Amino acid sequence: MKLSKKSRYGLAALIDLAINSKTGHVALGSIAERNDISPQYLEQVFAGLRRAGIVKSVKGSQGGYLLGQSASKITVAHILEALEGSYKLEPQDTPADSNCRAISDSIQEMVVDRVNQCLDEILTELTLADLVQHYTERENIAQDMYYI
Repeated sequence: MKLSKKSRYGLAALIDLAINSKTGHVALGSIAERNDISPQYLEQVFAGLRRAGIVKSVKGSQGGYLLGQSASKITVAHILEALEGSYKLEPQDTPADSNCRAISDSIQEMVVDRVNQCLDEILTELTLADLVQHYTERENIAQDMYYI
C-alpha cells in the first residue's frame, strides 16, 4: 500500500494552509508555490477537500482558502477519504464454490481485516493539528542546526 501523490499533496497543502491561515485566508497559488505543486493540480485536490468541508473558499480577487474547522478536529482519515474515497485494503472476491475459499477467508481475516483495523485506529486518531505540530518541531530542529 502506498499513499498516492494526490493524498501526499493534499496533506502537505493542508499543513501549509493550517500554518499560514492563522492571520486570514491563503491563496492557492502561494500554497502551490511553497510546496512545489502545480496550481492546476492543487485546485483539483482542493475541490475534493472543499466538497468534504475540510476547507472553505473565499471568493474574489483577494480570495483564498481557510480550514473548514479547527485542525484538531480534522483527522487524516477524513482527509484521505475526501481525496481517495477509501484508504482501506479491499477484500478479494472468491467464488463461494471455490476450493480456495478457506485460504481466501484466512487471508482476509488475518491480514486484510487486521491491517484495515490498524489503519483506522491510526488515521482516525491522527489529526491535522498533530501533523502541523510535528512539522513545526522538525522545522525548529532544522533551524537550530549549526553547520561549519
